[in-house]
Amino acid sequence: MRYAVCEWQGRTRVGRIDQAAGEVVLLDVAEDVAASDGVTSLLMGARPSAQDSVPLTEVRLRAPIPRPRRNVFCVGKNYHAHAREFSRSGFDSSAAQGEIPKAPIVFSKVPESVVGTGDAVKIDAGVSSAIDYEAELGVVIGKAGRNIGREEAMGHVWGYTVINDVTARDLQSEHSQWLIGKSQDTFCPMGPWLVTADELDLSDTQVRGYVNDELRQDANTRDLIFDVPSIIAAISNGITLLPGDVIATGTPAGVGIGFDPPKYLVPGDVMRVEISGIGVLENPVEVF
Repeated sequence: MRYAVCEWQGRTRVGRIDQAAGEVVLLDVAEDVAASDGVTSLLMGARPSAQDSVPLTEVRLRAPIPRPRRNVFCVGKNYHAHAREFSRSGFDSSAAQGEIPKAPIVFSKVPESVVGTGDAVKIDAGVSSAIDYEAELGVVIGKAGRNIGREEAMGHVWGYTVINDVTARDLQSEHSQWLIGKSQDTFCPMGPWLVTADELDLSDTQVRGYVNDELRQDANTRDLIFDVPSIIAAISNGITLLPGDVIATGTPAGVGIGFDPPKYLVPGDVMRVEISGIGVLENPVEVF
């Protein structure tokens, strides 16, 4: 199944995507709940009935979880080639641990940074001049758990989405940690929808990132240093994961800082992240 949040006839709705028919089956979810919890409202035990079926072309998609209840959990340096390029970049405050981390490096992005596909990522030139992109697979937790073992971790996954972990590299370096540079307004594009866990084969999922139709990132989830079960086990070590929690699993090589000179984003650029089995997340870059 694929679930989305969309705007139709001036209202925010939760819907089930019927790609074969090119339609959205709108569900009976209260508008205020749809606008905040989004698709995670379906995790709360209710079974909303279908109302209208409308063409996908007639709705505006929003982030599937427009306002996560907690910060988005993120994993840094989790593809081998990217770990090496980042350690050499001069922006890596974790470089003392070595090129390849021995345990997942976890940071977060604040909920207010989330935007949907088609929404602009906005650069504030008075704050940062080194904005970068990061194509990532997003995991959405469906069942709460603490101290989750690796062998049982996948039973806690509800679904997957696409995330672009946009980053202000200069702020990342200046503050010697990652939250501020990762959490600027509009810096967490998410979408276009959520795909339930049964629809994705994590042993062979391609992650690609483009800027202005130029392929910059191209890797497979087989290349992850820490796979999804390992990530869930590490994050839940003493921390209770809750339904609706979102985990961004790391980005492949090919980010802007990996080039010489760096290829930072500028207004007018268009970023596109494609993940096989999920879909396409596309966002233009603008100024505030």
